Amino acid sequence: MTDDSDRPTPPEGLPPKLVDQLTNSTPEELRKAIVHAQELLYYHEESALPVEAEAGDDILRMTEHDGYTEVVKQYSCSEGCDDCPHGPYLYHVTEETLPNGTRETHWSFIGRVNADGD
Repeated sequence: MTDDSDRPTPPEGLPPKLVDQLTNSTPEELRKAIVHAQELLYYHEESALPVEAEAGDDILRMTEHDGYTEVVKQYSCSEGCDDCPHGPYLYHVTEETLPNGTRETHWSFIGRVNADGD
């Protein structure tokens, strides 16, 4: 069971009702909420997080920092792999502007992390 003292503090201005709903959600529900929030940002023509899970990825944790998003994920490569899932691995994800003016997501591999977040 997770220690409540380790629970993230919600950002200032997030409605208490939404905080309660998110706090009581399962990891699967939280992942779906992230996807929906990104879609809503796109709908409102706002820039979404540069993080999108690829097929086989399981994003375990995302933490916003000034200038990058810290992502912990694991992945499954294929059926029949006895070592799956692989990870979890830590990445720093940034959006970079290319010389032609377009923006590209860049994933920097940091290394393997413990499953419990240590």
